[in-house]
Amino acid sequence: MTVTFRPIRSDDEVFLSQVYASTRLDELAVTDWNDAQKAAFLQMQFVAQHKFYQENYTDTDFLVVLQDNTPIGRLYVARWKDEIRIVDIALLPLYRGSGAGTTILQGLLAEADAVGKPVRIHVERNNPALRLYQRLGFVMIEDKGVYLFMERRPTVKTESVEQER
Repeated sequence: MTVTFRPIRSDDEVFLSQVYASTRLDELAVTDWNDAQKAAFLQMQFVAQHKFYQENYTDTDFLVVLQDNTPIGRLYVARWKDEIRIVDIALLPLYRGSGAGTTILQGLLAEADAVGKPVRIHVERNNPALRLYQRLGFVMIEDKGVYLFMERRPTVKTESVEQER
């Protein structure tokens, strides 16, 4: 599987809105709203979130995730002095469980290990990807109610006994 990235562009807004909406479908399924009400709510929420991220995460890479040059999701990642923060990661439903998320996260973890930084992320308690984060070594460092603030510490590479002698 080839997963690549490119910076988001203004013409990605419809796609990014679709990715966002796909993360909220289960939540909205239990409402008695009609499709037009759901669509209006999702668009309003997407616009607010997108604006917030753009204004408050100025040193962040806002990326479209591509699989074989097809847009499949989004990855927003900040590389701060003391950590790598996954601001947001989301894949379209068709690509969830395909290994793309694992590939993306393993790349970020390898980068973090190379520079000796933890990777941190806020994860909703009911997010099915929570198991993936735990499998990759993320642990909860703070319970924030709806969200868990999770961290994966960098793997420390130790020298062999022979090299120490």
